[in-house]
Amino acid sequence: MTARTLMLTVIAMLAFAGNSLLCRAALRDSEIDPASFTALRLLSGALVLWLLLSLRQRSSVTSGNWKGAVALFTYAAAFSYAYTHLDAGAGALLLFGAVQLSMITWGFFKGERLQRLQVVGLMLALGGVVALLLPGTGTPSISASLLMVLAGVAWGAYSLLGKGAEDPLAATAGNFIRTLPIMAVLCLLALSGLKWDSAGVVYALLSGGVMSGIGYAIWYAALPGLAAIQAASVQLSVPLLTVLAGSVFLGEALTSQLLIAGIAILGGIALVLRLKHNA
Repeated sequence: MTARTLMLTVIAMLAFAGNSLLCRAALRDSEIDPASFTALRLLSGALVLWLLLSLRQRSSVTSGNWKGAVALFTYAAAFSYAYTHLDAGAGALLLFGAVQLSMITWGFFKGERLQRLQVVGLMLALGGVVALLLPGTGTPSISASLLMVLAGVAWGAYSLLGKGAEDPLAATAGNFIRTLPIMAVLCLLALSGLKWDSAGVVYALLSGGVMSGIGYAIWYAALPGLAAIQAASVQLSVPLLTVLAGSVFLGEALTSQLLIAGIAILGGIALVLRLKHNA
């Protein structure tokens, strides 16, 4: 992994964690509904990406494809609806567990293999995620859990589709723009329940314009330098980043179990990435 890929990956992971924090805060502390949050998130993301594309000197033509757009919309909508009935810990576990499992499965399908110590590292990271999210999570809603699993699988598919993008910014912008007609259908279906307030709108715009639009463009730029197994494993850091930030910004408890789990997650990820780099 090059220094550029590492830097881009770190920034993208911070953006993903910020997305979770903004979504939790909006759906917990404001009046906005999940359909409105999703709509504003995708609309602001599309606008920011289009502006970034227009400002650069080379070709500003969008690319992307409908497969990427459907995967992106499915992730965003399922993510928002799931977080109305899931606590932060259970949601992060289900989301990123589904992401890494789907991407690793695809990697095996394409011929990637883990060394023995990489398996140990992955199991250590997974065990850390489980330990991180066990205290106080309770029994999550079955329907919300299934939605979050769907969000994770969709995000894994979106990430894998991004590996072949020749122009990450144009592809991301095109995918966001293509979600708009799908988003319009969702809003029509949820018309009677649409509501928002100023705080919810701000959260959604930040989530879409900064954390999603710019964050996903950065992630697309990092993906060509990562194997599918690497891309899956590194995203396990996001639940840790989310819970740590949640303890600071949202008043969530920071326990010794959380710290131990965090060491396991980051240690396991480091083992997978280091061995993959040396292979």
